[in-house]
Amino acid sequence: MARTRASKPKAASDESALAAEQSTFIHTLPPQIPNPPQAFILPRAATAAAKIVTLPNPRHAKPTRYLVCPETGVYEFTKVSAPAATPRSWFFEIKEPSGGEDEESAADKPQKINGYISKSADLFVATQFDPLFLVLPALLEAAPKADAKRLFLASDDHFDKLPEESSHLNELLRDEKTRALFEARMKAVCDTVEAGSETMFRINEEKLFQVILGKAKKFAEGSLPKSMEEKFVIKPLQAPMVVRVRRDAPTADSGTSTPSTESVDSQASTATTESNGSSVASQASTAATSVAEDPDAVTEDAVTTAMQASPQVLALQRLRVAFNFICASYIPVALTTRLKQQLGDKGLCGTDFLPLETYLAELAKVRAEAIAARGGNHGRKHAREEEEDLAQQEKKRKLEEEKKKKAMESRGVRELRKVDTSGMMKLSAFFKKK
Repeated sequence: MARTRASKPKAASDESALAAEQSTFIHTLPPQIPNPPQAFILPRAATAAAKIVTLPNPRHAKPTRYLVCPETGVYEFTKVSAPAATPRSWFFEIKEPSGGEDEESAADKPQKINGYISKSADLFVATQFDPLFLVLPALLEAAPKADAKRLFLASDDHFDKLPEESSHLNELLRDEKTRALFEARMKAVCDTVEAGSETMFRINEEKLFQVILGKAKKFAEGSLPKSMEEKFVIKPLQAPMVVRVRRDAPTADSGTSTPSTESVDSQASTATTESNGSSVASQASTAATSVAEDPDAVTEDAVTTAMQASPQVLALQRLRVAFNFICASYIPVALTTRLKQQLGDKGLCGTDFLPLETYLAELAKVRAEAIAARGGNHGRKHAREEEEDLAQQEKKRKLEEEKKKKAMESRGVRELRKVDTSGMMKLSAFFKKK
């Protein structure tokens, strides 16, 4: 009887049909474009005349993008990136309704949708920016190299000193409103004189300092952003931690115990000094050693800080951090040093930083004492460890010598050692004088 063929070829044809059906749903993505779209958040107050332009950065003079609006001012772009641990992307959707129809009729009809998927989820936020910083490098170029006086110059003469490569400043200044915006901010930090129908400008560093200080005070009101507050305010003013151990010390007469306290540094050392009514750790002692000597005597312990910054000290530190941040971000390097020196002038600044300086000096002293105490404890610990190692090495050496000596003995000597000689006289007894 002839065998019939199985239905295996039919299954193969079914698989090919299924693959062909699935291939109809596969959409091939187009290649990447050289200039992909990016996400920007622009201010609502910006008008249609606002433009994204390239201007030299006031800090390092590199070409940087800004949003300039003749009505509302200048904005800088702050880049917000997604965390590297959780990569994200943007999906841009552009709807194009048919033209010449109202919104209701256009909503009823199908719309053409053009979409684009961005590989990175970077977001650019436009934030308010003082145009004074953009022209500040030009004003500083007029600073004298010796004792010569600065000269009054027209605004165009100052603008010509700025780098012209990859800059759209000349095009912006053709608009009268934009030019008036820049000149108004120049008047805030410059001495001015009228020469006919034209205003001449000369920078005044004291006025500039007051403007920067005002921005820093406004920035430091309340508290800084959480990351800056933690890194530049709380952490630099944080004192070493101290463990205060309470003990019951027995008296000499009755043997009763009286409570006593000891301060132990959290890193195995303590330091106790009194300065301006505050107690600071200064005596070297390890917590582990103290507890090991008399573990039953310890009744209570608490972790405290050696020093605590007052609200006044915190406010002064915030003001200094805000001032330094503005200088490091927007002020040319040549002027930053002079502005920081003026910040320490009480008469010019109007703020006394003496409490902050006093606290920082005491804090440096406490940290140095804690490090020294910790180093002394480690030194004593290493000395004890070295002594113990030497004793163990000596003991090991003696054991090895005894083993080596026994190994060199003959069998006869080893057998003689087993003989009972308790009732016998020693050989030396025969040679003694009678």
